[in-house]
Amino acid sequence: MRIGLLTDGGYPYATGDSRLWCDRLVRGLAPHEFDIYALGRTPRQEALGWIRLPDQVRRVRTAPLWGAADDGRRYGRRDRRRFAEHFATLAAAICSARAEDAATADGFATGLYGLARLAGERGGLYGALRSETAARLLEAACRAPGARRGVQAATVPDFLAFADQLERALRPLSLDWYGDDGLAAADLCHAASGGSAALSGLLAKRFFGVPLLVTEYGVQLRAHYLATGASAATTATGGPVAALGTPVRALLAAFHGLLAAEIYRQARIITPGNVHTRRWQERCGADRAKLRMVHPGMEGQRFAAVGEAEDSGDPATLVWVGRIEPAKDLISLLHAFARIREAEPDARLRIVGAPAGSPAAAEYLAHCRGLAAHLFPDEAADAHAVGANPVSFEEIGGPDAPDLPDAYAAGGIVVLSSVVEGFPVSLVEAMFCGRATVSTDVGAVAEVIGGTGLVVPPRNPGALADACIALLRDPERRERLAAAARARALELFTVEQNLAAFRSLYLEIIARAPVRRPAEAVDAAGEPRPFAHPAETYVPVPWTAGTPSLPVPWTAGTPLLPVPWTAGTPLLPVPRTAGTPLLPVPRTTGTPLLPAPTQDAHLTEAPA
Repeated sequence: MRIGLLTDGGYPYATGDSRLWCDRLVRGLAPHEFDIYALGRTPRQEALGWIRLPDQVRRVRTAPLWGAADDGRRYGRRDRRRFAEHFATLAAAICSARAEDAATADGFATGLYGLARLAGERGGLYGALRSETAARLLEAACRAPGARRGVQAATVPDFLAFADQLERALRPLSLDWYGDDGLAAADLCHAASGGSAALSGLLAKRFFGVPLLVTEYGVQLRAHYLATGASAATTATGGPVAALGTPVRALLAAFHGLLAAEIYRQARIITPGNVHTRRWQERCGADRAKLRMVHPGMEGQRFAAVGEAEDSGDPATLVWVGRIEPAKDLISLLHAFARIREAEPDARLRIVGAPAGSPAAAEYLAHCRGLAAHLFPDEAADAHAVGANPVSFEEIGGPDAPDLPDAYAAGGIVVLSSVVEGFPVSLVEAMFCGRATVSTDVGAVAEVIGGTGLVVPPRNPGALADACIALLRDPERRERLAAAARARALELFTVEQNLAAFRSLYLEIIARAPVRRPAEAVDAAGEPRPFAHPAETYVPVPWTAGTPSLPVPWTAGTPLLPVPWTAGTPLLPVPRTAGTPLLPVPRTTGTPLLPAPTQDAHLTEAPA
């Protein structure tokens, strides 16, 4: 089948959050064809280019969200009236204090799809969203009775700032990704995240009937809340600008919340990567019947040599691996290690991170180095030895940690000290390596660990230190936890289980929601094309292998479909009572002739 894979800031770019699992998905499902529709986030990401794509990728279409997108088109009088009508409906839903009402959700959907149709017919929304008309309509919605409290004090600069952010979020509405040569030709749209990536899938579902599958390994809505809380607005070149005001953050939060609810409502199946993500989705209105847990797949074979080795690492060394940023809370880790050194003077801490990717990350790393130097002055064994610090900061690819498996192999205990975490990738890698772990209870950590490691509250250096000391002093317990962690990782978090899950989901979606294209069902001469639709499209209801099927009323040309059946029920065409002759099923004009009622003795049930 043909899959339209929708990404935002990830695959097929060389950087991004979703690039690894999307690449594994595409390569692992080789029988299927993939068209990639990618949204770019920064100029740097565009400059770094793409990763090498497999042969099953037929086509790649990209669109930047970081630059200006003015196509120079301006609407005429009639189109301006259409824009005003749809934008007023959208703005009223965004500003409404009753965000969870069905009427608000319907109004948001009406305005969104109305703008999408206008953008598809008449061009981009860049000029219209930055017009005086849009500002006046937004002001009217903020001042209307029943508007949410946070937007009532919005001013003209707030309206302009929100319009700029809204235009970027709605940019997929104006793209040329739709039509017979785009998403309309796909059998299935698979969004690698919610938000703007899934917006294109919404339009394909709405206007062309293409079913939508949404996968979230991190909650896009939660990421937006954290970003706007940190005032992460950007300029056209991707650089930071002044902090967003409270009304703008309230408007953006309302928009993204309504967009997430609409995506979950229209998606055929939603696949969260962990319970933490699933709870967010349910809170945003996702139907539990649509939710299917699919854990991320990781390459366990990469860590097999370390996990299967008899050497379990230096028992006195703690290892931390990850991106060095404030959310990882290395400050608490260093304070905890100070307590560990008091109880275990031979303990060492190795902090292994990726190179700093931003000035803020470099500044945080420098702060952590300074704190480590203050807490742990260089120590020497005697007057003639060179002093050394028990805490080391290393980079992946350096001489002491040329690769990730080497970093995990250096110690007997792996520590995670985060205060914010989605799916803890470094923790799963440590489990593949057969290492005992001590981690903070954030995000999906407790779910991933599942009793095979120690979990402590975040921002609690004392609890983190106590857990590490307990494992340092108990080698047998450390070995038991390490073996159990590796077994759990191999069972739940491999690429193979991830691919098997999505392969099954693809077939299930196509079976229940086939895309009917009359033009593809016939050949050039107008004759029916054999196998134009997969066999799964003729199974519209759940069934169990070995269950007999009952005939149902049908029309000429319609395949006979099975219906649910209970064990022990006679296979009868229509309901009847004892002594009643067998009757044919109802039939309409044009259907094949069915047996007529008869009074023959051999068709009449004998009296009891």
